Amino acid sequence: MNMKVKIAGVEFKNPVIAASGTFGFGREYGEFYDVNALGGICTKGLTLRKREGNPPPRIAETASGLLNSVGLQNPGFDGFLSDDVPFLDKLDTVVIVNVAGGTEREYVELTSRVSALSCVDMVELNISCPNVKCGGMAFGVLPKSVEQITSAVKKVCKKPLIVKLSPNVASIADNARAAQGGGADALSLINTLAGMAVDWRKREPVLHNNIGGLSGPAVKPVALKMVCEAYKAVKIPIIGMGGISTPDDAAEFMVAGAAAVQVGSANIFCPSAAIDLVNGLTNLAKSCNIDSIGELTGSLKWH
Repeated sequence: MNMKVKIAGVEFKNPVIAASGTFGFGREYGEFYDVNALGGICTKGLTLRKREGNPPPRIAETASGLLNSVGLQNPGFDGFLSDDVPFLDKLDTVVIVNVAGGTEREYVELTSRVSALSCVDMVELNISCPNVKCGGMAFGVLPKSVEQITSAVKKVCKKPLIVKLSPNVASIADNARAAQGGGADALSLINTLAGMAVDWRKREPVLHNNIGGLSGPAVKPVALKMVCEAYKAVKIPIIGMGGISTPDDAAEFMVAGAAAVQVGSANIFCPSAAIDLVNGLTNLAKSCNIDSIGELTGSLKWH
């Protein structure tokens, strides 16, 4: 049973990756299981300088989903270098660092520094975070700006570059093509959908930041559709995400065009979600007599 997949020249021992935002830098989940058994981990969004994030409340439950407005709280590059890199250096799995910023210059400088680290295998360009009032989201909306920021970052990126796409756009296919045109080696999608929750008794939004990013099972149908559209639009590999919590979810995304999947919100309600998915997907493939998990990618038969 071959569970290995290859994306932009990087080999993953299986197609399950812990998504950015809910997995920190991997250390905490290492207390529950061996994170080396995952195909890879994608770190929490990293910015050049330390960020405290948005004031609380910044998490709200919704029907079959989760709204978050954390606001990219992170230790900044210097904190990451001193506190997290020593841990990541010891891992035997693919390490993807998610980078974010407020200006093109910040993205370029941070990517240049991050991609030079030996523990980093790939960089994920976060241009699609809907709960930050300024910065990255502006780059992820229009195809022209997607191509521009991708091109600028690609010039300094020393590792394969994944561009993370926003679903809050007019055409995911156009933005996928723009990222490919800018030199992206792979795409990841979808990031969270913009949403909000309201406390009608108080006559005010639940989240302090008013809006947040919706994730979890509620977004899965949207994510599947967009992965399909992106797969048909580009020639570079796609990493799918959006409401994945079961082996069947992962298989659906792969059939729709994903070469690998990321698991996000499921890590919050079940700390072992990612490793459970690795084991479950392996068993599912065996039961269906699939010789190589990569056979699933793009095998959807349209009516």
